[in-house]
Amino acid sequence: MPRLLLICSAFLLLSAALPQKKKVIFFGDSITAAGVRPDGYITQMKAMLPDYDLIGAGIGGNKVYDLYLRMEKDVLEKKPDVVVIYIGVNDVWHKATHGTGTDLPKFEGFYRALIKKIQANGAKVVLCTPAVIGEKKNGDNEQDADLDKFSASIRKISQDTGLPLCDLRKLFQDYDLEHNKENAEKGILTSDRVHLNKTGNELVAKALSGIIGKL
Repeated sequence: MPRLLLICSAFLLLSAALPQKKKVIFFGDSITAAGVRPDGYITQMKAMLPDYDLIGAGIGGNKVYDLYLRMEKDVLEKKPDVVVIYIGVNDVWHKATHGTGTDLPKFEGFYRALIKKIQANGAKVVLCTPAVIGEKKNGDNEQDADLDKFSASIRKISQDTGLPLCDLRKLFQDYDLEHNKENAEKGILTSDRVHLNKTGNELVAKALSGIIGKL
């Protein structure tokens, strides 16, 4: 029995000495909910960031105030080291599809409040601009102008707070400019103008892993 106790004690000491994986929560909408699927960006990132525990916290249809309302349970209680905020598509998109959406001043207010609460909980924060609602080039998509305003707002918040920014809006636009030869509205990086296909997920995974790996 003493020998067994000694072995158990040694195992516990060894376990305690092993470095703990840093916990990263991806906080967003259906794009993030799909990120945990086999080809999703979160799943792809696990091979890129093997020393991190990557957790998806996306819910379809969410806007920025939905994130604020569920932040305590889905993020803060889990005590993450890093939180990636990836929101804004529905805040713009739902204005046309559902007659709802979010006004830009309200979006900015909730976004800044999210950051403050997450930082107060001890986590680092990474910001993302919303990528696309349609993949046509040169501002040909119906909601490009509005999406550009929301993305500009997030860039400004990044500058004001000094937080790292993954500018997916610019990344996707640049990619489509080069690869979308026929000016198609979907099929290059998205399956339906909004949700990511395998290539879109890979683009996001590479961009975010590069940022997270340097934190």
